[in-house]
Amino acid sequence: MEASALRYTPAGLPAIDLSLEHESDIQEAGQKRQVKATVKTVALGSLAERIAQLPLGSLWQFSGFLASPRNSKNVVFHIQDFQQIS
Repeated sequence: MEASALRYTPAGLPAIDLSLEHESDIQEAGQKRQVKATVKTVALGSLAERIAQLPLGSLWQFSGFLASPRNSKNVVFHIQDFQQIS
């Protein structure tokens, strides 16, 4: 996980931009496949403040939704909850 500095939206909400790295193994067409991806991510409100305190490089599980920002072809993962993986 890479994180930018905590910022504030024009409406005054705390926000943080992140780059999350995903890695897993999955079965596809009967074959094991290793999947790796880096995803642009954003968190808002109290979640952004909590995420700003997380140690970089630790393992976390995030849940949320994907959305395309206006005038963009890329998707951004919006975090709605997270927990540490033990």
